[in-house]
Amino acid sequence: MAKYLNLFPASLEKLKLSLKVQTESVSVETKGFADIIDITQPIVDITSKSDLNDGTVTVFIPGSTAGITTIEYEPGAVEDLQKAIDRLAPINLHYAHDARWGDGNGFSHVRAALMGASITIPFNNKNLLLGTWQQIVLCDFDNRPRSRNVLIQLMGV
Repeated sequence: MAKYLNLFPASLEKLKLSLKVQTESVSVETKGFADIIDITQPIVDITSKSDLNDGTVTVFIPGSTAGITTIEYEPGAVEDLQKAIDRLAPINLHYAHDARWGDGNGFSHVRAALMGASITIPFNNKNLLLGTWQQIVLCDFDNRPRSRNVLIQLMGV
C-alpha cells in the first residue's frame, strides 16, 4: 500500500489539507417500542448549511437500544418494518439480558444490534443523494420513552 501512496504525494497532501469534518447533533424525543421517526429534514438542513459541498454524512445514534436506517416513510412501510422487527426479536421471549439486569429491554438491544447504529450517505452540491422515496429514520426500540441525541458528521470538501 505504501508504494502506491508515494506515487501521488502532492495530491494526497492537497486532499489532506482540503478535507474537512463537521459534527452536529439533533435531539429527538421518542416513545420507544419500535418508534420510527423521520429525521431526514434536520440532516438536509445541516448538510445544506455546512461549509462542505461534496462528501459523506454519517448519521449515528449513541446507545445500544436504537438504530438508524432508511425507508420510504409512509404508514404502510413503517407498519411493515415494525411488524418485521417484532417477528425478528419478539418482546415476549426470554432474553438473558433481562435475567441479568432485570430491566426488561433485552429485546431492544437485539433489535438495535440487528439494525445498526449508523448509516453513511453521500452528498453532492450540498444535496443528500437519497432516492426519491428514501428517508432517514431513527428507530427507538427501548421499553420506555427516551430523549435521543443523534450525531451527524459530515466529511468532505
